[in-house]
Amino acid sequence: MQPLAAAQLLTIWEQGLAQTPAQWALALLAAACPDEPADALGQLNIGARDGRLLTLREWTFGPQLACLAACPQCGEKLELAFTTANIRVWPVVETAAAPTHTLAHDSYTIHFRLPNSLDATAVLSDHDANANQRLLFQGCLLEAYHEDERVTADALPDAVVEAVIAQMAEADPQADTQLALDCPACGHHWSAAFDIVTFFWAELNTWAYRALHEVHLLACAYGWREADILALSPWRRQLYLEMVRL
Repeated sequence: MQPLAAAQLLTIWEQGLAQTPAQWALALLAAACPDEPADALGQLNIGARDGRLLTLREWTFGPQLACLAACPQCGEKLELAFTTANIRVWPVVETAAAPTHTLAHDSYTIHFRLPNSLDATAVLSDHDANANQRLLFQGCLLEAYHEDERVTADALPDAVVEAVIAQMAEADPQADTQLALDCPACGHHWSAAFDIVTFFWAELNTWAYRALHEVHLLACAYGWREADILALSPWRRQLYLEMVRL
């Protein structure tokens, strides 16, 4: 994996304006891992994918992260500051083929694999959370048996599906990053999910607008091409911008 240049980031951002979060993740990894086939990247379990995205985010914007959260009890806004190391799970195991996991629950035996980005791409945003969870489960189900008789996904009780989903989360902890939060106003304690894909993309979106504005200013002032301006280091570009603004 390799860091991405400013021009690459802008191209990925522009193409991603019409894409889904799962496609954003794959686009970023495809550019950062040019020697790996796109299919192989798509088949990475979500935790392995997100671990790579954490590294890419460090290379792009640094290890420090900051965001806001609202207390579900009183609505107080919390400013959160943490690092990629705080939310990274070690070790993250990547294998050439998705391993098979097995769960025995009541009289059911379920064989499944962990969700990947291709599964996430198949989930529709207009479905509710429960429907999406069921779609992900169906995509990852390999075989299911009830008392040695093979059954379909639709025939499985909700309790069995929930048990499998819980084991998926346990087997791939980087895929379900939770922040433990405490409200200073009312003392409420809760956990909030952190999604590196949407967080990284929001940062990239803000950066892209700022970078294009800087390109506009320098192109107007010096007549330089976009590619030449983007090839400047951030420090040198900032120095030129300061001179333009004098």
